[in-house]
Amino acid sequence: MEILKNGKIIPMVGEPYEGDIAIENGKIHAMGVNLDYPNAEEINVSGCFVLPGFVDAHCHIGMWEDGIGFEGADGNDSYKPVTPELRAIDGINPFDNCFTEARAGGVTSVVTGPGSANVIGGQFVAMKTFGRSIEDMTIKFPAAMKAAFGENPKRVFSAQKTFYTRMSIASQLRGTLLDTLEYDRSIKDAKQKGEKPPKIDHSLEAMLPVVRGELPLKIHAHRADDIMTALRIAKEFNLKITLDHFTEGYMIIDRIKPCIDELNAGIIIGPLLHERSKPEVRNRSLTSARTLFDNGVKFAIMTDHPVVPVQYLPVCAALAVREGLPEDVALEAITINAARIAGIDSRVGSLEVGKDADIAVFYGHPFDFRSRCAMTLINGRIVHDEL
Repeated sequence: MEILKNGKIIPMVGEPYEGDIAIENGKIHAMGVNLDYPNAEEINVSGCFVLPGFVDAHCHIGMWEDGIGFEGADGNDSYKPVTPELRAIDGINPFDNCFTEARAGGVTSVVTGPGSANVIGGQFVAMKTFGRSIEDMTIKFPAAMKAAFGENPKRVFSAQKTFYTRMSIASQLRGTLLDTLEYDRSIKDAKQKGEKPPKIDHSLEAMLPVVRGELPLKIHAHRADDIMTALRIAKEFNLKITLDHFTEGYMIIDRIKPCIDELNAGIIIGPLLHERSKPEVRNRSLTSARTLFDNGVKFAIMTDHPVVPVQYLPVCAALAVREGLPEDVALEAITINAARIAGIDSRVGSLEVGKDADIAVFYGHPFDFRSRCAMTLINGRIVHDEL
């Protein structure tokens, strides 16, 4: 057993306190003041801020590796517009140096997967940032099915003369959903009649959990019109969704808030710390998080690594605080809300007895740019140590 002693604990569930956290077998065993267990190893974190490890709800870490060019680019595969059969766990390199940097920034869990070249790009995974194999690191797989609207699939497939318009993107997504529903019906009919099931379709098999409402469609949408189209299709097919990037969402939030609530759609905003290199992010605003909060919308903040390096997740949240977002809400956006949207909050996102001992210790408040991460623990193991 290990005990973190005398820290400024921000659990994200319940009130902050100054005290201790006891860890045993990779889990949080106890929380309180003056904890004392025989033979426990005590780690003095006096004066430090102790928080749940940060959760990046949308990134591509391990899919695009730093510094090795083509060999490390495993995030997009544009051989056809619809590729739900592709699986992030088959493309992630656990030894990507960026995982080390994530841990050094207090980021302990990520939701990572294919990019946005395709209308449907494949399956995301929720994973820890420490381990020697994807099997060791996985929290949940599949965590979501990636879909994309707008500029990225338009650019990729217009170059191939496959399609050119947003209308075609929506049509291809609808067509795939309809094909999957028909495939699902044929499976159920065959089972009911005691007949041979239809020939397995690798792509449609991957989409079955989406149309059954078991797996969220993780929708890349920057522009307001793309967000509206995503919501329209989600309502048509009764889908579970997250709206990722949501760059112009703040411009229409009063119009779409009822639909977001009806669908219980997760909102993941960002990346906030980047230039307007893409036309569809020209209306990016650091005040968008405050606008969503003012309208009662819960959300997570992403890095979209490698667009913004994953270790700067708390910096992105701090910029939103600078523009008026309450500090506690910003912390929620990179901890418990991110975990809830990703469907992994039973294990990570807050400091609670029984949860994974994924903990970030900072010398100062993590939203102070001068503050360094002193120690990071994943499953109770120290994976970064500057104390």
